[in-house]
Amino acid sequence: MVIEAAVSDSVTNAGFPALTALWLLPLIGAGVVLALPARSYQFAKSLALAVSVAVLVIAGGLGVAFDRGGGQFQFVESHSWIPAFGTSYTLGLDGIALVLVLLTAVLVPLLLIAGWNDVPADPASPKRMPHTYFALILVVESMVMISFSALDILLFYIFFEAMLIPMYFLIGGFGGVGRSRAAVKFLLYNLLGGLVMLAAVIGLYVVTTRDESPFTSGTFDFRAIASAASSGELGVGPGVLNALFLGFMFAFAVKAPLWPLHSWLPDSAVESTPSTAVLMMAVVDKVGTFAMIRYCLQLFPESSSTFAPWIITLAVIGIVYGAILAIAQTDVMRLIAYTSISHFGFIILGIFAMTSQSQAGSALYMVNHGISTAALFLIAGFLVSQRGTRSIAAYGGVQKVAPVLAGTFLVAGLATLSLPGLAPFVSEFLVLIGTYSRYHVAAIAATVALVLSAIYILWLYQRMMGGPVKEGQGTIRDLARRELVVVAPLIALLLLLGIYPKPALDVITPAVSHTVVYEAPTPLVADHEGGVHK
Repeated sequence: MVIEAAVSDSVTNAGFPALTALWLLPLIGAGVVLALPARSYQFAKSLALAVSVAVLVIAGGLGVAFDRGGGQFQFVESHSWIPAFGTSYTLGLDGIALVLVLLTAVLVPLLLIAGWNDVPADPASPKRMPHTYFALILVVESMVMISFSALDILLFYIFFEAMLIPMYFLIGGFGGVGRSRAAVKFLLYNLLGGLVMLAAVIGLYVVTTRDESPFTSGTFDFRAIASAASSGELGVGPGVLNALFLGFMFAFAVKAPLWPLHSWLPDSAVESTPSTAVLMMAVVDKVGTFAMIRYCLQLFPESSSTFAPWIITLAVIGIVYGAILAIAQTDVMRLIAYTSISHFGFIILGIFAMTSQSQAGSALYMVNHGISTAALFLIAGFLVSQRGTRSIAAYGGVQKVAPVLAGTFLVAGLATLSLPGLAPFVSEFLVLIGTYSRYHVAAIAATVALVLSAIYILWLYQRMMGGPVKEGQGTIRDLARRELVVVAPLIALLLLLGIYPKPALDVITPAVSHTVVYEAPTPLVADHEGGVHK
């Protein structure tokens, strides 16, 4: 009965297997790119870009075909995989997964264009050829896509961990002088989280094999387990569920990252190429926050409520901590990396406040943060690549020699501090009002970060872009055509989602209703006779 109820709220795909194509196409494309001769590096880059555009077309088709009034999971594909283990190849999208799939599909082509000249062709070092760099980005895209769409817990876990491999090589193989150390730090933190999660995944499977469970045999079917958990039919005590929840949550908190498990992020972002850093912060890390909504809240609803105050406390600390450290930075790229730690705190705060407003705001925040961080980090990367230094003190008066670059940097910066009219404002506002209805102190403390974000962004702009032109700035040029192709869509999306976020929220809101949601009581209103009513 539990399994039937879970499956009935899904829409099976009887036609083209779009979700399989969504992750398999970039994986095959990566293999073809790697197989091309070394001298064909320009064709290899063009092919990788073409593959990413094809993925964008498929994702766009899914967005158009998605039925906001349909079942929770749509385009479902399900095939037997390892029946003896109760696992299957099952994919499907809800509204939250859909917007993150679209975010990934939009960003990857732009990142490939932004990183077009990041890796010079060097036949003497084949591991650092453009082929490898572009192929690894496609592999990451493939694994992120299947992570967002997996409806089998073991399937999700495999690709959740597998994406560490291409990311490790992207960080360690390309970037700054400290890239090897940063890559190892990234890998160790995330492997530790993955090992803890593996124990929890095995424990959850054991729970489904017990005589008290509603299943005839062990299963990894997310829909069935989530349905049994919501109805209280798993047949296991709160102590076991709490332990399993913490195993999942630890891995996702490392990936997100949540303070104090964040220290790998600034090093990895700074030592990577700008495209790799954006891929990591805007796309890969979203798998962690997405998984909190899908797996922590829906598989362990009671445990999520139990630990919510503690997680909210860590999220608020991360919000303020990231903002304060951003103010103290002298490295522009490290500053932007610390702003992401603060923003991830807002996302996690909204998830565990567990109101409809806060969770919808968090889901939208994942998208808006990805766009704003991509814009700010890439524009800063274009500037650093010309000047050759990340030191904020080395810049000044850039707006006089590169007005378009400075103007787009300002818009991206204002989006980062959630200026009304730009995309992050709506999501941050929803998170704060949704949180305030349950956790007054946390919402007020998080609001302090808004003041701090104004300080670090406006002060950064004043030091780098304003004032007299410093010595050496004469070599800086404005954004080239290729760079404008990257930046213009990001700025347009920031404006569009800031003015009209309704299409995204209309898709996200129904999906939020299936998570653990606490509805704030309707406020009492006095009538003209002195009575009160809801």
